[in-house]
Amino acid sequence: MIDLSTYQPKGDKENSAFFWEYLPKIYQRRADSGIDDVVGDMAAVVVQVEHGDAVPYIAELAVMGPYRLTEARLTETHKVFSLTSSPDYPRLLVLEPLSATYEDKLTEWNSLYPLSARKPNARYVGEVYQATSIDAVRRALEPQSIRFVYPRDTIAPLYATDHLLFTFLSDHTYNRVGYVDVDIDDLDAVGFGERLTLTPAEQATIDAAAALQDGHDIADKVLGLDHMATRVLAGDREDAILEYLTMVPYYFWGAYNISEMNSSTNVTRTRTADDDKKSPARVFTANNTPAFVNSFEGLPMPTEDFVRNFGRRMHHMAYAVVDGHVVDEKNVDYVVRQLSEMGTPFLADVVGECKDEPNLKQIFSKSSPYSMLITEYVERCHGYEGFFTRDNVAALTQAAGEDERYDHGHVFD
Repeated sequence: MIDLSTYQPKGDKENSAFFWEYLPKIYQRRADSGIDDVVGDMAAVVVQVEHGDAVPYIAELAVMGPYRLTEARLTETHKVFSLTSSPDYPRLLVLEPLSATYEDKLTEWNSLYPLSARKPNARYVGEVYQATSIDAVRRALEPQSIRFVYPRDTIAPLYATDHLLFTFLSDHTYNRVGYVDVDIDDLDAVGFGERLTLTPAEQATIDAAAALQDGHDIADKVLGLDHMATRVLAGDREDAILEYLTMVPYYFWGAYNISEMNSSTNVTRTRTADDDKKSPARVFTANNTPAFVNSFEGLPMPTEDFVRNFGRRMHHMAYAVVDGHVVDEKNVDYVVRQLSEMGTPFLADVVGECKDEPNLKQIFSKSSPYSMLITEYVERCHGYEGFFTRDNVAALTQAAGEDERYDHGHVFD
């Protein structure tokens, strides 16, 4: 376990005196309030899609990664689909509104931005952490100005059940954090309604996608989630990190300046799990300077442009690819080639090199037409311990920025 009192964060991104003053205070308050004892590893990640998009999204996931549908439920407002990769890794919960006219707080936020308004209910919602008691979590965090959803606050009852608790949408990230104090696989106990049986046509769609992946021999090479990366505005970077570390037993691993793209990559990481895929890293990416100041300099700013186009939100989810070769081809290159043959579009070529020294290779897919999330594939070679290299991130950020432009009136170009 990382000793928070002696750990020195990695990287070269300069943080403010405010950040360094409050980071140790937050660690100490977390311990004193019991959060470090009550909250454990990540149990699930939650994604909402549009009405009618869940089955094609689950089929897309079956082609691109390790997640497979295990159970479906019907609540008052949503279909809920639970997907599993490895039993030790977080579940993926896919929410689909029952009505095409459904609206909630996610819809309202999405509708504010030009490129998210076209899919107003499609959004990464947040993570759910295993807890010993959601009542203990609430008692610990509400005095710290963390706001939780109560039944009277939500259209969708699934955000506030007897054993599942979610925060309000963060002002800094527009993501939620959830806590569950029963087995995440016991959907009766979680409070997810009655069992839902897929139609034969729906099941056939998902089965065909899984069979397609099986035919391309990548299932044993794409592992669980490696990290998830949210993009925020420049002025929200430090607040977003400190807020997250208030709520979960993670630590600030470090931050690197990506000067070529006028941005920084900031990593928070589990301090208890023996395998990061059991509780994946949460990454926060932000511009170095706000857009109105950057207008003096004219530097690239794909990160801030993304936020102004889509809003603060999750940008991508990354899968870990096992280090190795297929004949003389690195696994990630093989996986990408196979996925391309299956029709998965990518933003650019694989970046990075894996030769004789520790390093990593990475690539971004195009964003999903269902979740609006990019999928990253990352292979760490020779025991590489980091999450990125500057050159890799610069190339990936540039490729994503070129794909996420909005040229109407040249306001958000």
